Amino acid sequence: MNKIAGWIFLFLLSTTSYADDGYRLWLKYDLIKDVAKRDDYVRSAQFIVLNGNSQILKSAADELQTGLQGLLGKSVPLIANAGNRTGGIVLTVADAPNADAQTLTSEGYKVLPKQNNIAIVSKTEKGVLYGVFALLRQIQTGQLVNNLSLTSNPKIQYRLLNHWDNTNGTIERGYAGESLWKWYELPATVDPRYRDYARANASLGINGTVVNNVNASARFLTDEYIQKVAALANVFRAYGIRVYLSVYFPAPKTIGGLKTADPLDPEVRKWWADKTKEIYTVIPDFGGFLVKANSEGEPGPQDYGRNHADGANMLANALAPYDGIVIWRAFVYKADSKADRFKAAYEEFTPLDGKFDKKVIVQVKNGPIDFQPREPVSPLFGAMPKTPLAMEFQITQEYTGFATHLVYEAPLFKECLDTDTYAKGKGSPVSKVIDGSLHGYTTTAISGVANTGSDRNWTGNPMAQANWYAFGRLAWDHTLSSEDIAHEWIKMTLTTEPKAVKTITDLMLRSREIYVNYNTPIGLSRPWSGIHFAPEPWLEKSSRPDWTAIYYHRADSIGLGFNRTATGSNALAQYRLEVQQMWNDPETCPLPYLLWYHHIPWIKKLSTGRTLWDELCTRFYTGADSVGWMQQQWAQVKPAVDPEIFADVTGRLITQHKEAIWWRDAWVLYLQQYSRQPIPAPYKKPERTLDDVKRLVDIYQLR
Repeated sequence: MNKIAGWIFLFLLSTTSYADDGYRLWLKYDLIKDVAKRDDYVRSAQFIVLNGNSQILKSAADELQTGLQGLLGKSVPLIANAGNRTGGIVLTVADAPNADAQTLTSEGYKVLPKQNNIAIVSKTEKGVLYGVFALLRQIQTGQLVNNLSLTSNPKIQYRLLNHWDNTNGTIERGYAGESLWKWYELPATVDPRYRDYARANASLGINGTVVNNVNASARFLTDEYIQKVAALANVFRAYGIRVYLSVYFPAPKTIGGLKTADPLDPEVRKWWADKTKEIYTVIPDFGGFLVKANSEGEPGPQDYGRNHADGANMLANALAPYDGIVIWRAFVYKADSKADRFKAAYEEFTPLDGKFDKKVIVQVKNGPIDFQPREPVSPLFGAMPKTPLAMEFQITQEYTGFATHLVYEAPLFKECLDTDTYAKGKGSPVSKVIDGSLHGYTTTAISGVANTGSDRNWTGNPMAQANWYAFGRLAWDHTLSSEDIAHEWIKMTLTTEPKAVKTITDLMLRSREIYVNYNTPIGLSRPWSGIHFAPEPWLEKSSRPDWTAIYYHRADSIGLGFNRTATGSNALAQYRLEVQQMWNDPETCPLPYLLWYHHIPWIKKLSTGRTLWDELCTRFYTGADSVGWMQQQWAQVKPAVDPEIFADVTGRLITQHKEAIWWRDAWVLYLQQYSRQPIPAPYKKPERTLDDVKRLVDIYQLR
C-alpha cells in the first residue's frame, strides 16, 4: 500500500503545474507544446560546437544548452568538432577575412545555414552571445529555424541601464523592492541573482550597467566600494557587460582631503587620475563615469566658476589611458521664478557644442522637463552637431503610475525616437542623432533608468518587465515597432496562445495613451508632488517655484497651459524653424502638445469640435473608464496565462482603476474652479468634493 501511495505521489509530482512567479522573465525556456514543431527544432539542434574557450563564449554555450534543454526537452551535447555531422549549431568568432563577418560590426552577429548546420558567427565573443539569444528568441516565439538567415548589428555603441540605487539598499524612484545589490554582503558573498540579471541584459544586447544613483555618494569611490563593485563586474564580465559608476563631483574634498574640487586645479586633476587608475587596477574593463552636476542642488564645476565642459574634460583626461568614457548629464535647471525650466538645458549646453573631449558624451533626457507621460522631445537633439548626445529614457515608472499602473512604454520611446528634429532638414529624427548617423558621432550611447528591484519578479508589476525588454530591444535596433516588441515579449513571457497574444498586445499598445488621458491630456503638464505620484494640481508652495504644480499648468480664469511662443517664454525658439511652425500656431498645433506651448481659453473650440474644457473632461473621463476596458481585456486571457501572474495583474488593474478615477476627480474638480463650466454630458460630477480629494492626497503622502 505504501509503495502504491509513493507511485501516486511521484505521478502527481511529475504532472503538477507550478505557478510562475515571474523570476525567469522572458528567458522561461518552457517545453514547446507543439510536438511537430518541437521535432523540427530538435532536428536542427543535435549538437553544439564551440570554436573557442573564452568566458563569454562559455556563457553563450551554457545558455544555448540550457535553452534547448528546456524548450526541446532533451540534452544537447557540446562537442569539439562537427566533422561531417549535420543538424547542429556551430558558434564561431570569425577571423577578419571571413566572408560571413564582412558586414558585421564588432558586436553584430549572423545566424545562417552552413554545411547543413546552423552557424552563429560574429567578429567578437559578445556578438556570438547575442546571436545565441537571437536564435533562442526565434525558437521561443515559434519562428522557423530551417534555412534561417539573420544579420543584426547594434545601431548604438553603448547600451546602458542606469540604476538609481543607494548604499543603504534603497532605490530612488524604485517601485519593486530594495536594491538588487546587497552592498552589506559584497564582495565576500555574491548573490546568484546577479548572474541572472546579467543574462537578462545580455539577451537584449545591453552591454553596460551604472550601478549607483546619479545623486551619488562619494562612498562609491572608496576602496571599500570599489571592491564591492569589482565583485559585480566579475559576474557581469562573462555576459559582455561593463560596470560604470555615478560619481560625486566634490569627492576630492569629501574623501580626498583636498581644499577644493575645482576641475582646473592641478591637485584635483591628479586626484581623479589616481582614483581612476585605482579603479582600473581592480576592474580592468571599467566602463567609465556618469555625472550629475549643478542640477537640483548637486555640486559641480559651476561652483568654481567653471562650465560643464571643464568638469567633463577633467574626467576625460583621467580616463585618457583607458577604454572608458564620461557620460555627462544635461539635466540641469536653476531655481528661477522668472525662467522657463523647459529652456535650461539648451541654454547651458549649446554654447559648449564642440568643446567637450572626444571621450565625453552628453546624456539628454527624452524631453526638456522630466520624464513626463508625454513630452515634446528635448530641443538639444537638434542643436549640438559637434557633441555626441546620448538618449536617457526612464524605464522605472516615476511619472507613469509606479508599479501599480500598467503602462507599456515602447510607444513613448518610439514617439521620441521617431520625432524629426530637422537638424539637417526633413528626415533628421532623434534616432539618427543618437545613433551617430546624422552628425557622424563616433561615440554613441543610450541609457534607461532601470525599473528592477529585489521583488522576486524583478519589476513589481509583472507587466513592467515589458518596459525593460522594450528598452533593450530598441537600444539595439530603434527601427523595431512597439507591436513587434510586444508580440515577442508576450510569447516569451506570458503565453503563445494566438487570441490571448492579440488581446494582450492591444491592451499594451493602448495603455500609455489611456494613462495620458486620465493623467495629462492635451499636453497638460504634470502636477508636482513630493513623491511624484499623487494628484496635487493645487500645489502652489514649495522650496522652489518649479517644484509646484501651478508653475506648469498655469490655470486661471481665462484658460490653461504654458505659453512658450514668442509672446511667452519663447522656448519654441530653441527648435528648428520647421518644428516651430508645427507647434507655434494653436490652430494647427497637434492636440497632444497644445498645452505645452499655448495658454488656451476654456471656451476655445478645438479641432475635435469640443471646447477646451469639454475636451479635457472627455479625456479625463474616458481615460479613467478605459482602465475598466483594460480589466475586461485582461479577464479574457485568464485561461492562457499563469494563475499567479494573472491574479497579480488583476489586482493591480483594480487599484489602477481606482487611482485613475482619483486623478480624474482631482483634475476636474480643481480646474472647474477656474473654468466655471459644467461637466459635459454624459459625464457625471464626481461624488466627492475637492476637499475630499485633498484629504485623500494628504493621507497618501503619509504612506
